[in-house]
Amino acid sequence: MAAPTALPRPRTFASGASRRRLRSVPAPAGLAVEMEMGPARVLGREQDIAWTRSRRAEPRVWLRAVVWLVAAGLHEGACETTVRVAEDLAARMDYQRGLVIYDLERTARRTGTSPATVKRHVKVLRELGALVWLVHGSKRNIALPGEPYMATATIYGAVIPAVFDEAMGHRLTGSGYEGRVCGVTEAGRERAVAQATARSEARHEGRRRTGRERPSGRRVARVRTVRPVDNLAVDNSSSPTREPHSPGRYHPSPDVRVESGCNDTSRMRASRSTTSPSPEKRSNDRPVARRTARQVQRGIWITRQVRARVNWIQGARLRRLEYVLRPLLDSGLDADTIAAELHSWHLTWRPAHPAEYIRARLAQQAEAEHALTVAIATEGWDEEEASGALGASRPELVLNVMAGLAAGMAAYSAHQAEQGLDDLTDESAAADMATFLAAGVPA
Repeated sequence: MAAPTALPRPRTFASGASRRRLRSVPAPAGLAVEMEMGPARVLGREQDIAWTRSRRAEPRVWLRAVVWLVAAGLHEGACETTVRVAEDLAARMDYQRGLVIYDLERTARRTGTSPATVKRHVKVLRELGALVWLVHGSKRNIALPGEPYMATATIYGAVIPAVFDEAMGHRLTGSGYEGRVCGVTEAGRERAVAQATARSEARHEGRRRTGRERPSGRRVARVRTVRPVDNLAVDNSSSPTREPHSPGRYHPSPDVRVESGCNDTSRMRASRSTTSPSPEKRSNDRPVARRTARQVQRGIWITRQVRARVNWIQGARLRRLEYVLRPLLDSGLDADTIAAELHSWHLTWRPAHPAEYIRARLAQQAEAEHALTVAIATEGWDEEEASGALGASRPELVLNVMAGLAAGMAAYSAHQAEQGLDDLTDESAAADMATFLAAGVPA
């Protein structure tokens, strides 16, 4: 059996934090044969969370796996910039599930690269099997009418491919994204022991070097040399990075007036509440109750629905619109009723300032209602007194109606008797009806 082809030497990178993370990583023999044939990339739907064969990981373990994948040379496009992009993603990942928002523009700014470079190396990470799509972003506007533009963000998940677990000797339980490490193989155990031994020897070697550098014998007291302090002249010249002072006028504060008497706060004044006892006032000097945070939140929620249903107010700011609609909101009206009220104004034009127009229109309505109330109070009109005559009990009216029915029935019976259609029996129907009606009429 022929010996497997040896792996190529890991890539070398420029100095920096990313280079310190990269180191030579031994790989199993099977991986060498696979690299000779060409490493299989993760393409197509296998880059999605539903079809991936990689297991999810938390940021620290994932970053170590990315460094190993890049150093092993499994992708010709992987380099130091790939690790730098991976470090930026790991710094923003959810610690437990390894979820991260793509954030293309800010990632390019933080890593000192261009957006095209970030796209290229994120693609490398996906083809290495180290990133999977959880949410595919889109530039389609999903905002409601009247709200600013809002797109869908791309969300990636950190995963570790099976080639890394095979090289580390990990045993997995489960498959795909939900797989997890449940143990190690014999080769993985030997590898872990060798790494622990190497770290222990390096730590002891560092301690021995530190011990040899220390001077032997008695400690010598350090004598501090007092040196004169050389204070440089203060430069008060303006810096080009600072903003100039405001050219406006300064308002001098008034002089403090010292009055005779006790200079301490009186006991009565100190016992007063620091909050203002007077309620909040509007511009028209009408006192209103102070609104709670829940009331403001409910008003904004209703106003957002109203703004989406009335086209000529969709350019107004939400908070300003909620403020001018407070007379309707305080009346207990819902979004449908307020939208119907605004539609009832039948505007055939679009106001330049919708909030100010609504405020003026509601103020006119309030003034009209107030004038009507004053006029009614001046005339002395009492609605209860006016409606009292209709609701009063009048028994004589009922008796008069009964007497009228008796007279009418008697006239009808006489008319029928003239035509020979009065009675079908021996008894008179008119006499029975008159007797019944007479029982209800007082004598």
